[in-house]
Parts: sequence; structure tokens; C-alpha cells
Amino acid sequence: LDLLNNIKVEAIIDAQTRMEANLLADLGEDVEVPILSLSQPSLAPPLTNKNPFFVEVTQDETLQVTGITALIEMFIWRNVILLYERTNHASDIIPSLINSFQEKNVYIAFISSISASSTTEQIIEELQKLKALDNTVFVVHISHFLVPRLFMNAKKLGMMSEGYAWILTSTSLNFLNSMDSAVIESMQGVLGLKSYIPTSRSLHNLTSRLRRKLYIEESHMEVLELSADAIWAYDATWVLAEAVERSRIKISTRLNQKDLKDIESSKPGSVLLEELLQSRVKGLSSEIKYPKQKLIADKLEIVNVIGKGERRIGVLTFEEEKTKESQPLKNKRNLLSTSDLETVIWPGGSSTITKGSKKKLSETKLRVGVPQKRGFEELVHVKHDFQTNKTYFTGFCIDVFETAIRGLPYKVQYDEFIPFEDANRLLAGMYDDLVYQVYLQKYDAVVGDMTITSNRSLYVDFTVSYSDLGVGMLVANEKENMWIFLRPFSTDLWMTSAGFFILTGFVVWVIERHTNKEFQGTPSQQIGTIFWFSFSTFVFAHREKLLNNSAKFVVIIWFFVVLILTSSYTATLTSMMTVKQMQLNARGNYIGYQGGSSLVTAHAVENLNFKGAKPYSSVKAYADALSRGSKHGGVSAIVDEVPYIKVFLAKYSEGYSMIKTESTTNGFGFAFPKGSKLAHDMSIQIEKLREEGKLLEMEKAWFHYNGNHMFEDTTSPPNTLNLSSFRGLFLVSGVSSAFALFLFTISPLREKW
Repeated sequence: LDLLNNIKVEAIIDAQTRMEANLLADLGEDVEVPILSLSQPSLAPPLTNKNPFFVEVTQDETLQVTGITALIEMFIWRNVILLYERTNHASDIIPSLINSFQEKNVYIAFISSISASSTTEQIIEELQKLKALDNTVFVVHISHFLVPRLFMNAKKLGMMSEGYAWILTSTSLNFLNSMDSAVIESMQGVLGLKSYIPTSRSLHNLTSRLRRKLYIEESHMEVLELSADAIWAYDATWVLAEAVERSRIKISTRLNQKDLKDIESSKPGSVLLEELLQSRVKGLSSEIKYPKQKLIADKLEIVNVIGKGERRIGVLTFEEEKTKESQPLKNKRNLLSTSDLETVIWPGGSSTITKGSKKKLSETKLRVGVPQKRGFEELVHVKHDFQTNKTYFTGFCIDVFETAIRGLPYKVQYDEFIPFEDANRLLAGMYDDLVYQVYLQKYDAVVGDMTITSNRSLYVDFTVSYSDLGVGMLVANEKENMWIFLRPFSTDLWMTSAGFFILTGFVVWVIERHTNKEFQGTPSQQIGTIFWFSFSTFVFAHREKLLNNSAKFVVIIWFFVVLILTSSYTATLTSMMTVKQMQLNARGNYIGYQGGSSLVTAHAVENLNFKGAKPYSSVKAYADALSRGSKHGGVSAIVDEVPYIKVFLAKYSEGYSMIKTESTTNGFGFAFPKGSKLAHDMSIQIEKLREEGKLLEMEKAWFHYNGNHMFEDTTSPPNTLNLSSFRGLFLVSGVSSAFALFLFTISPLREKW
């Protein structure tokens, strides 16, 4: 504040820490003084909106996220361990790094953190935790102050030997040359990123001058190499000096012109900031420019710690991708493969790229857990032969697993399947308990009718689903009804229709009987003619020829009514005959589900609102419950996952149907430990089996299901048509008949007049 108020400084170059950057960013905005910072403030909305006077003169740290991800991709590592320093500085970049890994399907097996205040014992304890893990690839983001304690202890624990890989960010590697030789010795084989500063005569001359100066003034100090931050600070100083000169000239010119608008816009801080952002200066590092309040530095150096320092083995160049609105979208690196790098010497002196795991799949026998399930044996069946003391595992799930694992490009050995059972040879817990055994490393995989859920995925990695998705409703087909032809119309509609048939015949007879011989004869003949004419119009089969125009008018209107009635009747009856599902009324009815399936229970009870839910555990129990119905101690429907219903319909193909609902479940998958390579590779094999049709063939072989008993989720069967729907139609017919009779009655009177 003294510099701002008394000395009247025009700009500040400082902020080597994140805390200082946050403080100066706010201060610069308040006093309108440009702040040239060597550190970034905490990630927030764009600087142009929040801190208009803040300029970053060092490389954007988010480039490291893309760079580290590029290295991990390059060496085809699917699992890494992330170790970072607990500071505000790290808390911003770590989420971005995690998101970047997730986008590239890189699994973070473990996240560890240490702080500058951590004791040596605490650091050793954390390293011992990491050493106990199966993964051997470490991504490290710490300051150079922590590097000595971390790597010297890691070497003591044997974690800098062959098979390990350490990837460091430029946050620490930029200061490698300032570290003690013993520290560098402990870091042999480390790979990482370093800010790219090309060699130049100007840089060499500056380094030489500093060496001579320090030799004279501080003989005990030696300058081996200037850090990237020092070079960028040096360049920023020159850029600022030139910008100050140009800004003073511009302000002076505007004041001389005495233009009020120019004077208002000639605040020293604003003009200086404008000149800074427009600067293009050839610096020690490259061309220096800050067009968006950030230094444009689009390269990172890939270095390998060897001998007394580091060796450059490659360079990452970034190209900024833009959206249609020309806004920066993300950084794209152009390094494609390990062939772009020189040979890497890994910890232990090996040039062989580590696989990232201490175990090789070909050398490990998997322990595969299988649920001991009673019922639905077509999916998974565990059978004990007490004579031979052997256990046999069969079923669709077992068949898919064995076929997929045989298709892997490498050999995977596994012990015979291990049944998850108790002393009574029953399922030793819930399916969630079986999944948790994989998390506890008691099993290396789980094979069975294991539904993929978000909660289970927190503990294991699932393959893609190899079964149908979603939940279906199983119902008993409605029994045949010999009186179904009467159901389309309600009783009042049948009676009203019959009445109007007779009424129409009577009106036509009254009008035609005096002049039309076909409507004359004995009383019984005339009554028969009335009924015959009336009901023959239902199928348009009447033979009588009408002579009176009034009668013709009545019949035309009646034909229209008959057409509507017959069309409605036919459509409703067809729907009733076609839809074989039963009308489920939630009130008073029970619904069944598979015992132990809480997910399905919740779906049925909460969404369908039945009176209650009853658990069942076998195909036979399903059939018995549906046959008895809710009124006799059973249920009106069964809700379960589609594969189970297919198994049921394969055995009970007559009398039952499945109504497929929304895909509210994710199907069955094989479970593997978090970060397992097998989860990804087995998923590929399952997809191949599906594409080649082998998965469908296995399903048909085990289920014997032809799909003829599945109906899409439809609306309720059509309701019986009642009189209220046709009141207007009958009103038109009645009015037309009355009008015709009225005309017939007054016509003799009109002739007399």
C-alpha cells in the first residue's frame, strides 16, 4: 500500500504463491494497477470478468493436465496412483486432472496426499500404503520443496526399482537443477514435464552474467541454469518497461489534444494494461505476448532424470481448439506415440516400459465367486456331487464367462469356480455382500446373475451387460370368455340400440305401408317386416324398396348411426380379442417379486401402487402364485428382470405373457476389482459375442425362449362403450324420425288445403 499511495507505482511484478496472487488480483482491480503475477489465482470465472488488471506471465498450469494425460495414454497405462501436495495450489489442478483421466478411461486406483508440514514418518507411512497396492505407476504433483523427502524415502523403501514409473509435473521438475545431487540420485528414472525454454545466445549471455555476478558477490552460490519462472519474470520486466514508455506517450498525446473523452479514458493503469495486452516482444523464452491476460506458451518439454540432471526426450506441442464462436475450447496435443520419444530409462535402469501392475494376468489364477442360487438354474446352477466330492457349475452366465475369457488375446488362468455359500450350502448373504468380497480381495471376479447397479459400481468394475436390460411384468393370460362378443357395448347401450332399431323400422313402416306393397299384408307379416327391415340394416342387407322421401331420409340417417355403431363395435371387440394381458387393478391386488431383489420390489410397490408385494424364489413358485391370483393367496402379476421372466416363459409357454417396461435396470455383468484390465477386455469380448450372434445362440440354448409371449408395455385394454358416448348420435336419429313422422302427418292436410 505504501508503494501505491506514496511512491505511486504504476505496476507490480510479484505473486509467487497462490495466496499472494489472490490478494494482488483483488488489490489491482480496486486501485486499477496492472498486476504481473508469477502464479495463478484460484481457478474461478475467466480473468477478463473477475480480475481485469491481473496478467499471468508464466505458463498456464492447465497445460500440464493435457500433457500428463498424453503421457499416460502414450504408454497405454489404464491404472495410475495420484499423489499430490495438499495446498490451495494443488486443489485447483487435481480435479481437472481427474476429469481428464476419466475422459480417457484411465482409472485412478488410489489418491494420496501429503503436505509441506508432514513429518518424515508420515511420508514414509503414506509411501508404505502405496507400495502395498498392486499398481506401480505414480503421477506426482508436489512443490520442489517436498521432492527431496519424498524420493529419498521412496528409494529407501525400494520404490525406485525396476517395475515402477514416476511421472512428475513441471511444478517440481522446473527446479530440478537447484536440487542437491543426493536428491537427483534418488530420482533416477523419473519421467515428467518441464516448461519449454529454447536455448539462445541471449539466454546464454544472461546466465553467464549472473554467474559472474554471484561469483563476485556470493562466492558460495552457483547458477547452473535459470528456472523457467525466472526467465518469464525477466521477459515480463522488459515487456512492462516498453509498455510504460508507450503508455506515457499515449497519455501525453491525449492530454495535448484536450479531448474530454480521451482524457477520461487516459487513466494510467488502463492505458498501461492496454499496452501490455498488445505487446509483442522477442524475449529469452520466445515471443512474449499476453492477449488474454495469459502468457502464450504452447510447448512442454518431456524430460527423463538421468545421471546428474535431466535429459530431454521429447516435446509436447499444443494447439488450441476453438468453438464456432472462436472461444478457446481445450488444448490438443500433437504427440501421438512412444516413437516420438527418445528411449526412456526407467527406475532401476531398465528401458522396458512397465506394465503398471505387480501381477501378470497370465501368472495369476483368478478366484471366481459364484452365487449359490436356488431357482432359475438356467442362469447359474451350482451342483454338488457327494460321491465324487466335486462341484459342477453350469448355466447361461457361466457359459458366457467361459466363452468370453477364451476369446481374450492372452491366457487367463482361473481356479475352479468358488460357490458363495454357507455351511448349509445356501447363499452366504445378499448379492451386495458377494460384490463386497471382491472389494475385500477375497475374490478376483464374480460370475452369475449379478445386476449392474450404481452402488455396486462404487466397489467393483463391471463389464458391459451380457443380458437384456430392464424389468418386465409377468401376468397370466385372461381366460377365454364365450360371451366376449357382448363386452364391447354396455347393457344400456345394447338396449338403446335395440330400441332404436325397432323404432326406425316402425317409423319406416308407418310412412310406407299405405303406398308400398312390401310393407302390407297380414298383421303378423307386417310385424315381421318391421323387425326384418330394422335389423337387416345392421348389415345393410334389407331388400325392401322405399318409395316415400321421408322414409328414405330416416333410413339415410339411420345408416349413418349403424355405420358408427358397427365400426366402434368391431374396433373394440378386435382390441379385446387381441390384447391378452389382464387388466391389473392395483386396489386389492398383490404383486410378486424375486426374493432378495430390493430394487425390483421398490419399482413394483412404489411405481405400481399395489396393495402389497410377496417374495418368491423359483419358477415353480411364480407359476403357483399367478395361477391362484390375489383373491386366493397368490398375486396378480410378477415383476422381475427380463432374463428371469424369459426363463419362466421357457417352461410355462402357455397361459402367461410378459409386458416389457422401461429399462430401469442395467442387466447382468461380470464383476472385477476396481482398475482391473479384465473388466475392459472382457467387455470387448462380450460385445463381439453379441455382434456375431453367439450371445443370442447361448441364450436360446439355455432359455428355449422364442419371444412369442412378450408384449410391449401398452395402455389398458379398451373400456366397454356406454350410452353416454353415443347420446348425440341417437339424438340425431330420434329427431330425424320425429321430423319424418311430422311431415308424413301434415302432408294429407296440405293436399286438402
